[in-house]
Amino acid sequence: MSLADRIHQDMTAAMKAHQELKLSTLRMLKAAIKHREIERRQPLDDAEVMAVLATQIKQRQDSAAQFDQGGRPELAEKERAEIQIIEGYLPRALSAAEIEATVRAAIAEIGAREPKQMGAAMKAAMAKFQAAGQRVEGKAVSEAARRLLGG
Repeated sequence: MSLADRIHQDMTAAMKAHQELKLSTLRMLKAAIKHREIERRQPLDDAEVMAVLATQIKQRQDSAAQFDQGGRPELAEKERAEIQIIEGYLPRALSAAEIEATVRAAIAEIGAREPKQMGAAMKAAMAKFQAAGQRVEGKAVSEAARRLLGG
């Protein structure tokens, strides 16, 4: 079963179980996936659906930070609850040590030795993560590359 189908199936189950937060979150996910399909003019594969979900998580993290700054902790907490629901559909996030090991391998593979080669190292590392179907934030990869290249 594809990830999009699983989201649809879980949305139906949440509707029957009267789980309002989960239902509204899954509806938003389904709408974001459909929007992306319309942009691309073709159905999305699981990797593309995961990219949409990662974008949705990032948006909610930004919203939660804004709500915290604006003195609205109840809305920030709702955003964090939605993040938890969305993360249930993605592979687990990698640890800092796992990220660093992959970045180190990518740096060795391309022979990068100085900070000005960070862009190439980042590109190679992100390709490795994507090929393995692993979820990682670019910021964490950037920090690891900068640390390893002495930048």
